[in-house]
Amino acid sequence: MREVDCAAASGLCITLEHPVAFDRDAVTPLATILVQHSMSQPLPQPESDSLTTARRAALLCADLKANDIVVLDLARVSDATDYFVIASGSSDTHVRAIAEHVLEELRREGVRAHHVEGLTQGRWVLLDYIDFVVHVFHPTLRSFYQLERLWGDAATVPIEGLRAGM
Repeated sequence: MREVDCAAASGLCITLEHPVAFDRDAVTPLATILVQHSMSQPLPQPESDSLTTARRAALLCADLKANDIVVLDLARVSDATDYFVIASGSSDTHVRAIAEHVLEELRREGVRAHHVEGLTQGRWVLLDYIDFVVHVFHPTLRSFYQLERLWGDAATVPIEGLRAGM
């Protein structure tokens, strides 16, 4: 049997896994303290599916030896998308191969791109997954457009399993 006490206004619930006797009047002040604390400091949120998939896309870029892979968190600076994955290939063929690899592997995992641009040219390929966008650049175009500088207010997201400088 589980006992639950909810602070109705906040939606905060306290769940006790084992049956115990407790005084509801003593729990309610505790719930109020927890609500006040959570309002002053946001509780840690679980990693979103879009962040997990954006990180996966970054690792897929690394599979084909993409250079300078960066994930930017745009959630607080733009309503357009939550994350940018930015990577460079060494040639038009390399850029196309990286983008095709990301498209194919994410498709196998059940994630389909909403829109794709630039794949045939291979200078700048954009893979739009709505919640995140993958940009694969030829180095000259990446240095020209400088997306990292343009979105300089966005935080860089660490990617576990990715070596520095890739």
